[in-house]
Amino acid sequence: MICPNCQRKDIGKIGTNQYYCWNCFIELSYEKGRLNVHQIEEDGSLSSLNDLFYQEAE
Repeated sequence: MICPNCQRKDIGKIGTNQYYCWNCFIELSYEKGRLNVHQIEEDGSLSSLNDLFYQEAE
C-alpha cells in the first residue's frame, strides 16, 4: 500500500481495515470499498481529509 498523501510505503496496520502512515502521520481506513483519510488531532480525535483527496462528482 502506498500513502495517497506522501506516496511512501511507510504504512502500518493498526486495526481491521485501519492503517497509519509513519511518514506523514495520517490514518487511512477502508469502509464500503472507499479509502478514508484522517488527520489525528492533538486530543486524539480524527479530522477527515477526504475533501482534499476526493472531488465530488458533478
